[in-house]
Amino acid sequence: MRRRAAVLCGAAAVLAGSVTAVPTAAGAPGAAQAAPPAWKKCGTSDYPTLQCASLKVPLDHANPGGRQITLALSRVPHTAKTYQGPLLVNPGGPGGSGLTLAGFVASALPKGVAAQYDVIGFDPRGVGRSEPALDCSPGHFDPVRPDSVPSGSAIEKANLDRVQSFAAACGKKYASVLPYVDTVSAARDMDLIRASLGARQINYFGYSYGTYLGAVYAKLYPDRVRRAVLDSIVDPRGVWYEDNLAQDHAFNDRHQALMAWIARHDTTYKLGTDPAGVEAKWYAMRADLAQSPAQRKVGASELEDTFLPGGYFNGYWPHLAEAFAAYVNDKDAEPLVEAYENFAAVDSAGDNGYSVYTSVQCRDAGWPRDWGHWRADNWATYEKAPFMTWNNAWYNAPCAFWPTEALEPVDVSNDRVPPVLLFQATGDAATPYEGGVAVHELLRGSSLVVEQGGGNHGITLSGSSCLDKHLAAYLTDGTVPRGEGEADAVCAALPDPKPLAAKSSEGSGHGTALHGLLGFRG
Repeated sequence: MRRRAAVLCGAAAVLAGSVTAVPTAAGAPGAAQAAPPAWKKCGTSDYPTLQCASLKVPLDHANPGGRQITLALSRVPHTAKTYQGPLLVNPGGPGGSGLTLAGFVASALPKGVAAQYDVIGFDPRGVGRSEPALDCSPGHFDPVRPDSVPSGSAIEKANLDRVQSFAAACGKKYASVLPYVDTVSAARDMDLIRASLGARQINYFGYSYGTYLGAVYAKLYPDRVRRAVLDSIVDPRGVWYEDNLAQDHAFNDRHQALMAWIARHDTTYKLGTDPAGVEAKWYAMRADLAQSPAQRKVGASELEDTFLPGGYFNGYWPHLAEAFAAYVNDKDAEPLVEAYENFAAVDSAGDNGYSVYTSVQCRDAGWPRDWGHWRADNWATYEKAPFMTWNNAWYNAPCAFWPTEALEPVDVSNDRVPPVLLFQATGDAATPYEGGVAVHELLRGSSLVVEQGGGNHGITLSGSSCLDKHLAAYLTDGTVPRGEGEADAVCAALPDPKPLAAKSSEGSGHGTALHGLLGFRG
């Protein structure tokens, strides 16, 4: 839920040529009242054919005639004679805006494939340009926050006061809305999008949390799924408390991979050739910043926020390493502050994203309400995985005090949905590998493509021709790989980046663009 690329879907002249309506599925909720979207031009320099529209949906799907809310939609229309229907895309979160993602996916897929689909982006309820857009407590992440590690009762109380205040603010500001901000409601919204487009079925492409949203949609409406791609897969068995504890171990491993990469490039960074020694210098830097935050912006918690994106995408490693080296070797905090501002500082879009993140996760499933339970679990995890355990705990801690009751998690097991194509990296930190294997087992007939040795989160359309050929084949004619064992197909990981002074240091342009849209924490 960190800083994201701005979405430039403003109002403009109406563009002729809306989707031609076909009969909707019988019994589709809201099908009778779902009017076709009035698409308007909202193209950007990067995505000039992008169009935007809005759609009214019920706040409470059990009361379709009651209060209505608005979803923001985007579209890149098909141009080929062969039309395969709408392809709904979601970047994750929960809380991520999908408007720009439609433009990215349409441009990153092979032209002949993208041309056969209307690529549809949307801001889920509460997000971005949808209305109402949630913002429980503006500036909640303003620096400098208390140290995330509650080494004393005063630090623990300061952090608890923050999260309790946030939960209370959400409950006061959005009392009538919070009971309806959850994954099932978002999935039902998707079905109204389908109905408004005049489509009997949808195609779906989701990253990160978007994989869970897609799996829930498929459980509710298996006959309305034509094709579905799930990339970097949430483990539905642990939503959401256990999944976050599992993340802590995986992010610690990924942070150590960054330390090892820096050690391999000691001629550039001069932080030592021993990964453990480099890691010790990182924790020493953290201790310094806890005592004296850099430019009154980067304390210990903000340092963790800054390095967290490196767990999602190794294309950020050279920038993080330069900031780290400048602080340690030259006593120069400016690159570190710049890295914080680029990767971690939370703007108004981030405040909105976090408000939706907590609203969905706290409502979706039960969380411990006894803070002693959280304290015990997170100290035990911290002993083995100190990098972001407590940072992550406080990020999710409003759920211990959330003002709505929790729903029961959805059992996404499914033997009625058509073959689903799954992508998972073995070293993914945000959605650890075990989740991909679990969903492969839960979705009968699914196919799992594994990036062996990969550590990035969000791996298709990021520069791997091996992964992308499976994606293109599936979207072209439904072809999925079939193999023996845990994975149906295996692709080698892309090489790690090079230091900024070397050529090709930025890695794949598509990879950088995608991860800017996916954001972090989702």
